[in-house]
Amino acid sequence: MKTIRLLGAFLGFLVFACGTAWSQPYPARPVRVVVVFPAGGGTDITARIVFQKVSEQMNQQFPIDNRGGAAGMIGAAIVAKSPPDGYTIMVYSQTFINNFHLYPKKDVPFELTDFAAVAMLVRFVGMLTVHPSMPVRTTKEFIALAKARPGEILYGSAGIGAFQHLSMSVLTGMSGVKATHVPFKGGGPAVVALVGGEIQSILTPIAEVFPHINSGRLRPIAVSSAARTTQFPNVPAISETVKGYDFTSWFGVLAPAGTPKPIIDRLSAEIRKALENPDVISKLSPQVLDPMYQTPEEFTRHLQDEYDRMREVVRLSGARIE
Repeated sequence: MKTIRLLGAFLGFLVFACGTAWSQPYPARPVRVVVVFPAGGGTDITARIVFQKVSEQMNQQFPIDNRGGAAGMIGAAIVAKSPPDGYTIMVYSQTFINNFHLYPKKDVPFELTDFAAVAMLVRFVGMLTVHPSMPVRTTKEFIALAKARPGEILYGSAGIGAFQHLSMSVLTGMSGVKATHVPFKGGGPAVVALVGGEIQSILTPIAEVFPHINSGRLRPIAVSSAARTTQFPNVPAISETVKGYDFTSWFGVLAPAGTPKPIIDRLSAEIRKALENPDVISKLSPQVLDPMYQTPEEFTRHLQDEYDRMREVVRLSGARIE
């Protein structure tokens, strides 16, 4: 009887312990934030700024886990297979959508339906940037040099179909020039290569080149938005030379499909609160990372709209991975 009583007490303790664990408010432990590109890129910079504040708000750690490679698909595949419990989320860019149109279906290890939209974070603008050794200071001079030396100008990207690749493909297509694409595992490594003189140019999120422009190690040529930015009023827009050019993008947060809606809504609300924080805004603004919050429902619709829009952009760029 004593053994039975001890066993009963032990089982009762287990039930109490499990019940206590289940009733703990989310998040009860650290939440892994998978950034699908290497450290130093725009996606990584945005994630670190925003989730540092989310961590403070929720009194829980949100460690950044950089999983670069295959235009972000390696990291996304990890998240798609993670338990839908709110403890693994990812920060991705428009490249997430582009990959569905760039790769054969069999080579994309996930579907759009494998993810749940949490929130859009920011809209961002690209900047055409060159190594100081390049004898150009304007878009017109860049195009003239590219025409004089077809295929000789090397430009970097975070991978085939990434923002850097498609934005430059559209620019070269509209201006009738040829340049050679050099893909890297992420925007950060591509910028490092540009600073080192391995490549001559890049059209990348301003956040990625911002420190090097300030230090004089890189030269800004033009921004990719339809008009000049308030942060860089003296840097012309590409559209001032190439009429109709306009290429901007976004970063957003997704979770594995099936993540409980209360968790999705809680995360989204905390992200919105962070994006409205003056400290976060002050860190994002100089790099032309404009807070552009969307609710889970709004972001879901945006992803579908982007899926349709980027199909045409990819087609026109001629980019395809077999």
